[in-house]
Amino acid sequence: MKRNRLVYSGLTVGVLVLGLASRRLGTYLPSFINAYIGDTLWALMVFFGIALVFSRQPTRIVALMALLFSFSIEISQLYHAPWIDAIRATRLGALVLGFGFLWTDLICYSVGIAVGALIDYQLVRSAKR
Repeated sequence: MKRNRLVYSGLTVGVLVLGLASRRLGTYLPSFINAYIGDTLWALMVFFGIALVFSRQPTRIVALMALLFSFSIEISQLYHAPWIDAIRATRLGALVLGFGFLWTDLICYSVGIAVGALIDYQLVRSAKR
């Protein structure tokens, strides 16, 4: 099994664009969706990025790596030191590292990665045909 890197590059960039758009256009979304879409799309992007880099790994391994990465970033938000808070104060640092720990983010990450795994499973399955 090997994933098409061009397809997964496009998926990663596409989800990145959707995530950034959700920050700008979130006022047009229902409040429940607006509250959670960014974190869910962030985890979906992480999934596709890991699938791109580890293109020969099975979907379950990619999903596990994405969960470990995402959960690690969220747990790191419990740590506050001047140097890491200075990184979080930048736009890129805020997008990657976030600000504060939220249990709901872990749920969003799980949903985003589950969606990514379903899409990946379908893409890999159709590529085998």
